[in-house]
Amino acid sequence: MHWKGVMPAISTGFSESGSVDHAFLKKHCQWLLENGCAGIVALGSLGEGATLSFDEKLEILRTCVAAAEGRAPIVASISALSTSAAVALAKAADEVGCHGLMVLPPYVYQGDWREMKSHVAAVFRATHLSCMLYNNPIAYGTDFLPEQISELAAEHENFQAVKESSTDVRRITAIRALLDNRLQIFIGVDDAVVEAVAAGAVGWIAGLANALPRESVDLFYYAMNGESEKALELYRWFLPLLRMDTVPKFVQLIKLVQQEVGMGSARVRAPRLELIGDELEGARKIIRHSLASRPQSANSFALPGRP
Repeated sequence: MHWKGVMPAISTGFSESGSVDHAFLKKHCQWLLENGCAGIVALGSLGEGATLSFDEKLEILRTCVAAAEGRAPIVASISALSTSAAVALAKAADEVGCHGLMVLPPYVYQGDWREMKSHVAAVFRATHLSCMLYNNPIAYGTDFLPEQISELAAEHENFQAVKESSTDVRRITAIRALLDNRLQIFIGVDDAVVEAVAAGAVGWIAGLANALPRESVDLFYYAMNGESEKALELYRWFLPLLRMDTVPKFVQLIKLVQQEVGMGSARVRAPRLELIGDELEGARKIIRHSLASRPQSANSFALPGRP
């Protein structure tokens, strides 16, 4: 598959009963793609993947694949407590029509390099699908160093991209120095996207794109096309919202932004709970202030490099 552009880590909408809202999920996927997103990444942290059963995950992937209708790739986030469960999910994602995998280290257990390499390698080998390695040492406690990423790239042809979420943009230049263009590098931290593109990232696994896809796509391509003044102007407006992707309650916050723009609800699945009281009012104040000054979208998909 083609790893490039803005690919939202899609949130999982829930009905009032707590079940997955597949009608909304289909609508949400189509809306994101219509607004210029290059693909969809399902079942990630923002998608509350850890709270979903195996069967729920497969049904979500089926819905996303059907919604895309072949227009853009659907990527399954592969995370599990055990290697065998991760391999089973990878194989199932392939069977339901996904185009790629985003591979995480195992939940909870923070092993050494030998163990982590064995885990992700087993997922890479499970299918012929193109794979992205998700490096997020802050959230998962496992840090895939550039030299280790290079070792994996030498051994697995279908390892083709990295989602770099260490918050250190120097990791991007370090990977590039070792591997040149062997891997496509995506930024996974919303409030570092402009800096990451300047360092060599070619894609963005985006959170706030769930609510503001057009602004996300515009920001990314302004940065990619060297339109620095436009990028920085839009970035300054966007940063208070983008920073909501970098705190422990990022799922609740991003879903709240979705609700405020009329594309989704704030419902989450336990152990998460919706924001209340001063926390809710503080978040709403930031969101509503930003939306009140929301820039007119350039809607300029004809620019060089646009999809």
